[in-house]
Amino acid sequence: LAARPDAVVVSFGDPYLVRQLPGVRTYLLAWNPWSTWAERAAARALVGGAPAPGQLPVSLEGRMTSAATSTSRAATVAALRRAVRDSLARVLDRAVDDSAFPGAYAVVGTRGGVIASYAAGRIDWSTSAPAPNEHTLWDLASLTKVVGTTSAIMQLVERGRVDLDAPVQRYVPEWTGVNKERASVRQLLAHSAGLPASVQFYKRAGTRDSILALVHATPLDTVPGARTLYSDLGAILLGEIVERVSGERLDAYLARHVFAPLGMHDTRFIPVGPGSGAARARLVARAAPTERDPWRGRLVRGEVHDENAYAMGGVAGHAGLFSTAHDLTRFAQALLGGGRLGDARVFRAETVSAFTARADGQGSSRALGWDTPTGENSAGHFM
Repeated sequence: LAARPDAVVVSFGDPYLVRQLPGVRTYLLAWNPWSTWAERAAARALVGGAPAPGQLPVSLEGRMTSAATSTSRAATVAALRRAVRDSLARVLDRAVDDSAFPGAYAVVGTRGGVIASYAAGRIDWSTSAPAPNEHTLWDLASLTKVVGTTSAIMQLVERGRVDLDAPVQRYVPEWTGVNKERASVRQLLAHSAGLPASVQFYKRAGTRDSILALVHATPLDTVPGARTLYSDLGAILLGEIVERVSGERLDAYLARHVFAPLGMHDTRFIPVGPGSGAARARLVARAAPTERDPWRGRLVRGEVHDENAYAMGGVAGHAGLFSTAHDLTRFAQALLGGGRLGDARVFRAETVSAFTARADGQGSSRALGWDTPTGENSAGHFM
């Protein structure tokens, strides 16, 4: 409290706890020890998502009375926002100092909006590189699978164009081999179709069609449904299904049906090959580099890092999407809003629920396209 005078203290039991904390400025009483719903109610009150109308029934020896219970909720929310931002700063600045990465941009929010954001470091190790901001373009890598490909499948399922329990071969008949007729679209989304995790196709082929032919010919590792193994190949097949069902290339479909309605104007694939001159140069200037790639022999910036996606022309179901913190904030708010952001609805609420619920009973944390938090995976403990 001496170091952080604006800290908020929450008590779920004895109100007289405050006697032991003479520096407290903001004190919230929730009254119910060991109650999960009381914890949730307190959290909502802290972020302004619910009222805290209670009156103090006792006097705390002149410190706080029923007439002056605590500071206003607005002050509490402001203190919480500062606390979250300070936490972001400590984590990200320490990572930059430890050379974990040259820079990062983080946004923390809820269904109600952004709580805090923070920019750390620079977009490259060069001292002349700019600091990241909410409009810096980042290679989303495997987030392409969920922000892009899964979103398209969600819409096509809603419209009756794709059946989750149909065999993959209904949509991609060229995908043949032992037991492949048993694999469903649902299993592709849940990473349980029996596919290998990844194959370095780019070392054997250099065009989209030739890589797709190799994907079609790659045998399964296991019988569909026998295990869960995160697979790039499944996402490549899902992107192919989107294109065949919709009649649009994956990047065009997503731009028209997902990103434009949500106002995600900077979210896009950046195709490899002859660019559009000045327009492409402006995109590259805003993009954060990913690495100095030994395969390409240069710093990769403004082109997809994933080698298979690069060989496919930069547009693929498993990788290739670029976006900004600003746009991903809008996407996250749309999901938390049941598929709606403002006047734009891109998914039905029941579709969001179905795709973010765990998909099978085999102990996997996988949903459809998405993963779910376990407390031990990369989502941490607070998601």
